[in-house]
Amino acid sequence: MTTRSAQGTCAEFAKTITECDINGYAGITGDFNPVHINDVYAGATRFKGRIAHGMLTAGLISNVIGTRLPGPGTIYLSQNLTFTAPVKVNDTITARVEVTEPPTDKGLTHLKTTCTNQDGTLVLDGTATVIWPR
Repeated sequence: MTTRSAQGTCAEFAKTITECDINGYAGITGDFNPVHINDVYAGATRFKGRIAHGMLTAGLISNVIGTRLPGPGTIYLSQNLTFTAPVKVNDTITARVEVTEPPTDKGLTHLKTTCTNQDGTLVLDGTATVIWPR
C-alpha cells in the first residue's frame, strides 16, 4: 500500500508553456478558439495576446496528482477550478497540490490545487477529491 501523506504535505510540477503546447492542445481537443491560436484576434482582446487554454493549465495539476502526490494509482473523482489570471506563451507555471485532510480508511481525501506563474501570480485555484492509491 502507498504511504498516506499527512495534512499539509505538498508536491509541485513546473513547466514553461510553449506555443507548441497551446497548438498541440488545440489539435487534440479541437478547441480552436482564436484567443488561443490567432495572434491578431487575441491581440485585440482584453488579454492583449494569445492565452493558453485553461484546461491545459489544469492538466498540470493532473500531472502532480497522478505522478507525485498521491501518485500512481490515484483515482481522480472530481476537480473544482477557478481561473484567476491568464496564462501566456512562455509563462512558467507551477502546479501545486496540498493534502488538506488525512485520507479516510477507504482512501478518500481532498486536495488543495493551485497554479502560479513565474511572478507568483495565482492563475488557477481549486480543490480535488481523490481516492488514495493502494
